[in-house]
Amino acid sequence: MDVVKDIEENVEEGLEEVEEIAEEVVKPKIKVSKKKSDKDIEVEAEAESLATEKPASLSLDAKKKALFEKAAKLREQLTEASPSSEDLKEQIKSKKKADMLIPLDEYVKSGIYLGTKVVTPSMKPFVYRRRADGLAIFNTDIIDEKLKEGIAYISKFNAEDIILTCKRQAGWKAAKMFAHFTGIKTFTKKYPAGILTNTDLPNFFENELTIICDSWLDKNAFKDTKIVKKKVLMICDTNNFSQNADEIIIGNNKSAKSLGLIFYLLAKGYMKAKGQDTSKLPDLEYWTGEKE
Repeated sequence: MDVVKDIEENVEEGLEEVEEIAEEVVKPKIKVSKKKSDKDIEVEAEAESLATEKPASLSLDAKKKALFEKAAKLREQLTEASPSSEDLKEQIKSKKKADMLIPLDEYVKSGIYLGTKVVTPSMKPFVYRRRADGLAIFNTDIIDEKLKEGIAYISKFNAEDIILTCKRQAGWKAAKMFAHFTGIKTFTKKYPAGILTNTDLPNFFENELTIICDSWLDKNAFKDTKIVKKKVLMICDTNNFSQNADEIIIGNNKSAKSLGLIFYLLAKGYMKAKGQDTSKLPDLEYWTGEKE
């Protein structure tokens, strides 16, 4: 936008010129020098008097006209330099893509944007459209924003104060990798009943945050966490109810690729926020199951 900036500066200079002209007319400056002869003073005095008469006024009109013509040309240049609405849309899209946690293609490839046929009222705002087969589609821009928010949220807690529960088999591998690299206690297959609520149990665990992969499958962990009044971050598909969660991540929580992508980004973001080395993290393909 350097051209626009130059134009704005030119307009400002033009306005200053108008002010200077007006000042010359309204408050003419009288220059008197002790060294000047009587003849010089007479000439200046006459010129001063004539400046308030019509000839000077005509000169001002001419200057105004020239200035208005200059302003018209500047407006024309501004119009030519201004990007079209389509150009602006493309610029915004490009910026959004550049700011994403991961390239848009990776979101699409993982199927994270694919919802279910059922859409709960609390998840409706995040749905972009429905496919011909009835599946709801998440808005990928919002998916990315919610993941950023989710990373910022879990980063407020220490690893020893967090647990993750993932009863869905498709997420077991990625959940275990998440636990290994972040140090966060993770329960797959089965959540031990009462581990958060029964202090008499030998494996009792007092946490501050529970990450829930699916409130339908991990309902016991979700229920216990709310009983002890701790925080919940929930991964929500279109068929989940999110109103009882403290923070949510939206996306497909049914497939290995999608859950792998989510756990990879959470692990990378959490480790980075904690000042840990993320270079040792396996590539995304290992998280999504594309590589063993």
